[in-house]
Amino acid sequence: MDTLQASMASLDWIIVIGYMVGIILLGLVASRGQTDAKDYFLASRSATWPTIGLALIGSNISATTLIGLAGAAYTIGISVFNYEWMATVILAIYCVFVLPAVLRSQVYTMPEFLERRYSSSIRLYFSGLTIFLNIVVDTAATLFGGAILFKLLFPGLQLWEIAAILAVTAGLYTALGGLRAVMVTEVVQTILLLGASVFIAYFSFEKAGGWHAVMSQVDPEKLSLIRPNDDQGVPWFGLITGVPLLGFYFWCTNQFMAQRVMSAKTLDHGRWGSLFAGLLKLPILFLMVLPGTAAILIYPNLAKGDMVYPTLIFDLLPVGIVGIVIAGFLAAIMSSIASTFNSASTLVTMDFARKIAPDLTQTALVRIGRITTLLLMVLAIAWIPVIEKHADSLWQYIQAVLAYAVPPIVALFVLGLFWNRANATGAKIGLTLGTLCGIYLFIAIAMEKSINMHFLIAAVVIFAVALVATVLGSLLAPAPELARIETLMWRKTDYDAETEHLRTRPLWQNYRVQAVILIGITAVLVWIWR
Repeated sequence: MDTLQASMASLDWIIVIGYMVGIILLGLVASRGQTDAKDYFLASRSATWPTIGLALIGSNISATTLIGLAGAAYTIGISVFNYEWMATVILAIYCVFVLPAVLRSQVYTMPEFLERRYSSSIRLYFSGLTIFLNIVVDTAATLFGGAILFKLLFPGLQLWEIAAILAVTAGLYTALGGLRAVMVTEVVQTILLLGASVFIAYFSFEKAGGWHAVMSQVDPEKLSLIRPNDDQGVPWFGLITGVPLLGFYFWCTNQFMAQRVMSAKTLDHGRWGSLFAGLLKLPILFLMVLPGTAAILIYPNLAKGDMVYPTLIFDLLPVGIVGIVIAGFLAAIMSSIASTFNSASTLVTMDFARKIAPDLTQTALVRIGRITTLLLMVLAIAWIPVIEKHADSLWQYIQAVLAYAVPPIVALFVLGLFWNRANATGAKIGLTLGTLCGIYLFIAIAMEKSINMHFLIAAVVIFAVALVATVLGSLLAPAPELARIETLMWRKTDYDAETEHLRTRPLWQNYRVQAVILIGITAVLVWIWR
């Protein structure tokens, strides 16, 4: 422990402190001139595709990702990368079928979208669920991951104390600056994060004896993406069913991701930014997953996989580089926490406060958003001891919680987008039965262990129950008025009209061509590492 402390030389501390001061100042400068709710919560709907793409990755790659991916690769193998490459497929689907309806609706939040499609009770449920998941999954897990690393530097502090410091730092510019400040800082932080990951990857492979040594000496099962159905990490049936289901929730309906795309100045910028984010997901295999694999040769006897990433930093990197990588790690923490704080405060303000008091002024809405950010910060810190006590693997904790909670919502979105017969009655029945099924399976699988089922398979079962129940329930009540819901659905007529329009555009601006190329690159990568 003393060696690890000594590895943070003065130069490293200067880099880290300079980064923290600089990123807060940048966020505050970016927030100047904001006057209303659209500016604070949706950055005035003026974001361009590079900003959207980098902000999506900045929101997605957190301390949880860095520690969780390396740790999972160390313990179960590179199959954990399946969650990452699947994002390219999901984002392509998102651009074609989901994004046009979302941007056309001009909503502030994804729960608001469900209200317009179904009813206000569905909106409130989804909003409450999202806020809960923002706290116990997105924010708390990120804070916990960051605390694990900084605990090595400050052994005298408790994990929750370290998490509090991180939360306050990120919460400061989020509360003051809103989405514009978050997205501007995310762009800088993503670039820094990806650069820092290059250093980790390089020194990890160098210490392990090079690329050939890792590929030849590590168990081939840990270097395979496609795993048998009894695999404890990502079984193949779960890969083709459960992983896309969770991916659809995360990229298409999760407020803190969707909010970045909802800020797009045009539909094209939203699509290009989403596909750009998908492209940036692919190098994660080499920058964040395989270093965990290399660690199998360097540190064969680590007690816990989540210690891989911190150990690589403090044991391998030279002075100066440590500071850059720690700053990159902080960048991941700050961007992710800021994203969830901002999105959760948007949900509380727009889905609850404005609902209770519709006459609130724009200034009052922004004030409520800032106060909410501070309250959410406290709740997330309070959840840290729960994760510390119950989570063996940070990555598995996140995916498992989502698997039991979100499938009913995915069912409602899928039916709402593609079946005009789906109505509020069916949605309520499907949501109720799907949620009860999720609770039952969580107790039986995760707590009592009376059912032997992987959580990815459980997610599919819950989704199927909610889907069937919604269909049958919808048939019990009259169909909704088509004029009220047609703008909230995917429309083939829009698709056909757009096809004619795209023929006049250069290929490099055609999002369909971009999507096909992206999926092609992904397919080649998966085939090589199958």
